[in-house]
This record gives sequence, structure tokens and C-alpha cells, in this order.
Amino acid sequence: MSDPARVAAVWATGLLDTGPEEAFDDLASLAVAVTGAGRAFVALVDDRRSYWKSCVGVNARTIADRQEPVAESLCSLLIGSGQRLVIEDAAVDPRTRHRPAVRHMKIGAWAGYPILDPGGQVLGSFYVIDENPRTWSSEHLGALATLARAVTSEIGLRQSLAASRIATEAAAALARTLQDSLLPPVLRTVPGVEAAAAYLPASGGTTVVGDFYDLFHAKGAWWCTVMGDVCGKGIEAAKVTALARYTLRAEATQHISPANVLERLNSALLDQRGGERFLTAVYATFRATPSGGVAGRLCTAGHPPALIRRADGRIQKTGRPGTLLGVLPDVRLTDVRFRLHPGDALLLYTDGATEARARPGTPGPRPLLGEEGLAASLAACHGLDAAGIIDRVGRTVTRYAGSWASDDTALLALRVPPRP
Repeated sequence: MSDPARVAAVWATGLLDTGPEEAFDDLASLAVAVTGAGRAFVALVDDRRSYWKSCVGVNARTIADRQEPVAESLCSLLIGSGQRLVIEDAAVDPRTRHRPAVRHMKIGAWAGYPILDPGGQVLGSFYVIDENPRTWSSEHLGALATLARAVTSEIGLRQSLAASRIATEAAAALARTLQDSLLPPVLRTVPGVEAAAAYLPASGGTTVVGDFYDLFHAKGAWWCTVMGDVCGKGIEAAKVTALARYTLRAEATQHISPANVLERLNSALLDQRGGERFLTAVYATFRATPSGGVAGRLCTAGHPPALIRRADGRIQKTGRPGTLLGVLPDVRLTDVRFRLHPGDALLLYTDGATEARARPGTPGPRPLLGEEGLAASLAACHGLDAAGIIDRVGRTVTRYAGSWASDDTALLALRVPPRP
């Protein structure tokens, strides 16, 4: 279930947490009509839940009603094998008889086929449920297999349309959904640390891009934060972004060293993408200290250095230059230790911030904001909390470039509150 490449492919469809659509509901309704089963589902399965893009025969009013935990879903059996799953009596079949879903979903018989992405990753399952035990005929199974291929084709067509930038409403909607899914709407609450982030799209930007950030708990007292920038745009960039996020979260539970985690991300990118896409990243692990501050380690991989604003307004760069990820098997990455004391803040950013170019009409050449301009904006954030810092710095970048921003910008700040 937690295979990062497979989960990334599921998220890259842009279909998770989206409402019902006629294209999928028609196929599910046809499955009910052909097999005589009472319910049919188009399910996409990530690492946590089985989400029902279509659920004919089920009274599902909200997004929350259209899913079940992956551990309870019979889809998990099919995901692991990538083969069809046929259950004639779920209450006695050794594969399913102990599953809670058999009882609370009143499953007598179950039959389904995998839904695949163009690369062969298993995205989920197209399946039917009968409340009573039954034997599935070869005609019924053949019809299900055909309908499952139709679902696979529908998803593949949508991704192909978006990748080739064909200007259709479906491609535009997919782009917006993907962008939303790759940036956490709310950051996790870290004990003793303020956190805030923002994504500033380029002027007129509607295409999925590769800027991303994340903040999550690793293990014990350790937390992790990352800022990354994938080369390119569109569906392929979104797939790399999703792969990076899930790989980092998985490896963070095993390694405290940021350099080790980024080395494993580099290997995953080469294994899954074959050097087709690369990314830059700055990644940090940190924990609260008994003195009320934060101690951490930070590693940069082809990414701009992090900036620390001390409580007195001094700005310090943090991070040694390292190799970008996804191109070479051997990378040069170095951990740098850092400390934040009460009132100090750490700022991570993508190069859209420093490469913001002065709007047309500015006297003389149109200079870049640069690290100096960004640092000056951060230094001016006296007395501001993390959200205030992100707002101030974000407004600096936006005002500097006006409506001529040529690149997207992501910002993330961690701040240790000053002592009362």
C-alpha cells in the first residue's frame, strides 16, 4: 500500500477527493446492470484509504462518505497482487472472512479488476458487491474486465490531454486539482514552534508546476520540513513532486540525517524516472530543546540556502551547496547543524523569490530581487510571527515583480516564539 511510486501515481490522477462524474458513474451503473450486483465502485487507493470516485448503489452524500480505511478495504488484496480478485462467499473465504468490511458493508460476494495508469502502476480497483454469496459467471467477469479497462483508458486519456497541454476544461480542472493536492492546505502543528507557508503562482500561471513544501512528524521528538522545486511543468512534474513527497515521508521514519534521506530520494528518482526529471531541495530535521529552542540539521541539494533571522534582526545563510537530485547516481550532500533560539526564524524558499525581476517601468535595468533583497525583507520582520513573516516576505516578492512574475514561488517559515 505504501509503495511511494504507486501512491504518487494515484495522487497524480488528480481524482482523489473529487466529486462524482458522469463518465465513471455510467461505467459503474453498467456494471450493476450487467452483473445484477447491487453495488459498483471505481476506487482509487492511496496509502491511507480507498476513495470511491464512483459508488453506484451507495448513499454517499459527502466526500467523507465516499471512502473507507485501506486496511478494511478488500481492494488492498487486489492492489498487492495487481490481479483480479474474485470472492464468492466473503464470510467464509480465508482472504476476507476476518475483514470488518465484510460485516459492516454487508458483503456476500465481491469481484473486481485493477485500474492501471499508463506506466502499469495499480491505481485502484473497479469492482462490484453482492449482498449474498454467489458464483460469478465468466460472462460477468469478462464484462467487468472490459469496464475496468474503460476506466483505465478514461484516466489515461485525461492525463495525456493535460500532459500535451490540450486546452480543454478537463485538462484545466485536472491541473487545478493536482496543484491543490501537492501543497498541504494546512501545516501540521509543531509543539513549541510556529509554522507558516505560502505558494505564490507566476503571473497568469494555471499550469501544474513542481514547487512544493511539506512539514511532518518523523519519529520521536523529530520533525521534518522540506522545500523543493521540480524541473518542468505539467503532469510529469506533478508525478515527480508526488513521488518526492511520499519518498521523503517514508524515508524520514528511518533516517534522521537529511543527507541520507535525500540520497534515497535521488535513488528513487533514478529508479522510477530514469533521469527524465530532476529537482532541487532543502530538507531539515529538527527537534525542540529543553532550553525552549530548536536544534536541527539541514541539507541542500542544488537549492538556494535557507535563511535564519535571529531575534535581533541579523540574517545568516544556512546550508552547503549540494548536488541536485535525479540526474547522477553519486551525489554530494552535506548536513549542517543549526539552532534556533527564542525569537529566531528559519525561512525556506524556491528560486522564484530571489529571481523575481523588477516590473517594467523601473528606472534602469530590471534587476533581480536576489538574496540581498530577500534577506532585507526578512530582516525587516521584527516582532512578526511565522504567518506575519510569510505575509511580509510574500508581499515583497509580489510588489517587486508586479504582474510580471515569471516563476512560481513557495515560502515556508519556522519560528521559535520569544519568551514571555
